[in-house]
Amino acid sequence: MKTVLVFKTSISRPRHVKLLQPHLDALVARQGRWNFDLEDCDNILRVESKILKAQTVCNALKRYGFYCEELH
Repeated sequence: MKTVLVFKTSISRPRHVKLLQPHLDALVARQGRWNFDLEDCDNILRVESKILKAQTVCNALKRYGFYCEELH
């Protein structure tokens, strides 16, 4: 069963999404998917995965200098 993780981020531009795309693709591999809603005031990132933990996703974005916080 897949879990949907939702994050507030500082990613506000399509070029930032392109920068992160290979890294997020590698994180979710074949078992999940991800997308950004840059129209939302919180620049939402949604990740569907069977195995990923929220902290793993946040750490990946923080490594590239972006803010990331899981929303509950």
